[in-house]
Amino acid sequence: MYGIENIMLSEIITVTITLFAVIDILGSIPVLIGLKKKMGDINSIQATLVSGALMLLFFFAGGEMLKFMGLDVASFAIAGSIIIFFLGMEMIMGIEFFKGESGSKSGSVVPIAFPIIAGSGTLTTIMSLKASYHYYNILIGIIINLIIVLVCLRSLNFIEKLLGPSGIAVVRKFFGVVLIAIAVKIFRENAGI
Repeated sequence: MYGIENIMLSEIITVTITLFAVIDILGSIPVLIGLKKKMGDINSIQATLVSGALMLLFFFAGGEMLKFMGLDVASFAIAGSIIIFFLGMEMIMGIEFFKGESGSKSGSVVPIAFPIIAGSGTLTTIMSLKASYHYYNILIGIIINLIIVLVCLRSLNFIEKLLGPSGIAVVRKFFGVVLIAIAVKIFRENAGI
């Protein structure tokens, strides 16, 4: 469990793509651009560090929190797979199942670090991934995604011009399908089907 021989490129890619789809930083670009216009400059380093700290806290302490509540990782993974499924449906169908709080003026921490980047979907996904993938591969996937988040936050205007509205919509729908497939896989593995 603690050797580097457990680092597998295939798992890192799967975890990275899963978290990338759940975090949906590209799909959040229109929201982030709107916040940037309202708030001025976004502190991209602060937002990335706070969201990373939340992800790591939940990654390391999530299991103990579950034990305290009398739950096991497989049950949480199944519940998480259902949430991931609905996130994927939301991305494909354009229906908003999960509503964020509006009117928050706390800057880069709320609502950018939480709940846009490290929201309930991301934290649930991290716990669900722990049931199927090695810890090292999940940590590497988290770090890769935090780097992607930092780059995206620093280049919001460029990404908006590069993708355009239709490009962002296509990326969002593609990752919605990926999320649904991953949700089915996590559900099947933990339900013993």
